[in-house]
Amino acid sequence: MSPKEHNKLAGIFLMVHGGIQAVILAFLALIYLAMGGAMFAAAGREGAVVGLVFVLIVAIVVGIALVFTLPQIIGGLKMIREKPSARTWGIIGSIIACLSFPLGTAVGVYGLWFLFGDLGKWFYLQGGNQIAFQNHPPQPPPNSWQ
Repeated sequence: MSPKEHNKLAGIFLMVHGGIQAVILAFLALIYLAMGGAMFAAAGREGAVVGLVFVLIVAIVVGIALVFTLPQIIGGLKMIREKPSARTWGIIGSIIACLSFPLGTAVGVYGLWFLFGDLGKWFYLQGGNQIAFQNHPPQPPPNSWQ
């Protein structure tokens, strides 16, 4: 596989893993927020306090979970688009993905293998994706072959 294909594949893996985590997070957050809202609305004063505390705890947990989910999605998106900051975001997202066993570990190790390996260094640090960073079209081939 070429470095460009490895980069695209690692970016897709990071986005899919982060996206799965985000969907599960949203589903669980809705369930727990509904439970907290039901506690808040159904009971008297004590139940309202418990429901409010429950909702606040869920909001804090969602915020912390987003800290672990968003870098994977951002890193994958930047890697697919071959942005200059993609290597940094990809490394951060891959390290965070390694915390999730077993699928995240595989995604993270693959991303780190590519980004810290020779192909990734060439692709991002030595101009392997130089065309992606240029805003002008490539030059036409010379007419000397005719």
